[in-house]
Amino acid sequence: MKTLNAVVIDPVGLHARPATVAVSTAAKFKCSITVGKAEGGKTVNMKSIMGVMGLGIPTQTEIVITFDGEDEDVALATVEAKLREQKVIA
Repeated sequence: MKTLNAVVIDPVGLHARPATVAVSTAAKFKCSITVGKAEGGKTVNMKSIMGVMGLGIPTQTEIVITFDGEDEDVALATVEAKLREQKVIA
């Protein structure tokens, strides 16, 4: 299992556009990928647009993304690169 801690820097938070980017990127991998607020919030399947949007993550919130499965290393690197490229996380 691998984890990625990051801060959401999108001015509007993890809203529809960045959530769609996150979900479509996560969906490419076989491993389980979950996301949630770092401070004890609930976690959801990052491959579910409704789950990710339902978290209501505002800007400047620390999130934890967890990768668990056979392609977790590649998934972590790809998801992190895509979210940084889109200026969703720092």
